[in-house]
Amino acid sequence: MKAKLAQFWNDEDGITALEYGLIAGMIAVALLISVKTFTDALDGLFAGIGEALSGNTPGGGG
Repeated sequence: MKAKLAQFWNDEDGITALEYGLIAGMIAVALLISVKTFTDALDGLFAGIGEALSGNTPGGGG
């Protein structure tokens, strides 16, 4: 029993898998934040282009 307990205590496979899972989770969160920021920037860009093409200036200068 003592040998089994020592083997379980020294086994690092589960810890390594957990670390990889945490790293993958952090990468996923960073990716989601990046995509959200990029999407908002593109939305603003295309809105500005659409207003310029339709002749509507922001601030009511028409």
